[in-house]
Amino acid sequence: MKWNEIIQIVLFFGIGIALTPMVGRFMARVFKGEKTFLQPVLLPVEKLVYRLSGVSPGEEMSWLR
Repeated sequence: MKWNEIIQIVLFFGIGIALTPMVGRFMARVFKGEKTFLQPVLLPVEKLVYRLSGVSPGEEMSWLR
């Protein structure tokens, strides 16, 4: 193995490990229903998709649907 390949592997795993806490906190906020920094951008898109597909976001869906 060459040095640049070893450096790439170390950087890949290092960046992945470094980003894990931030991604975890973001996912926790999403699952709790709290506001995130992406919500102002993606909320209109989500509402448009719901409207186009005819799905009510507040209605629960059974496994038969």
